Amino acid sequence: MRFGATGARSRARDHITKADTIVYRSSAKDCAHCPAKQSCCPNTPIRKIARSIYESSRDVARSINSTPEFIRSMRERKKVEMLFAHLKRILKLDRLRLRGLSGAQDEFLLAATAQNLRRMSKWLMPAIEGTPA
Repeated sequence: MRFGATGARSRARDHITKADTIVYRSSAKDCAHCPAKQSCCPNTPIRKIARSIYESSRDVARSINSTPEFIRSMRERKKVEMLFAHLKRILKLDRLRLRGLSGAQDEFLLAATAQNLRRMSKWLMPAIEGTPA
């Protein structure tokens, strides 16, 4: 790892901390003569950076985050998440009242059918101006 305006080499701590980080430190000798010392680490004699051991995975996630496919996927996911939020909040599906797997399937199917009927009625019968929705 390199940091600082002069690109001084840093030393990594030889073990991983309890917080799953590796601490990189520059030497005081490198920082003393660095022209960017005042903007980099003005109140400390050395620069110390803690990096997660999962930083390479985070870099991959950040690079995927800006792709058009990711943006399209998030748009589609938002629609699905909004439907689940509606089921939980409006149709009170925050907890299942029927027991067993078949009971849960039946209850969810009934709630999803009710949700689809509500959406279909709004689509088929658009609201007339001046009447409450």
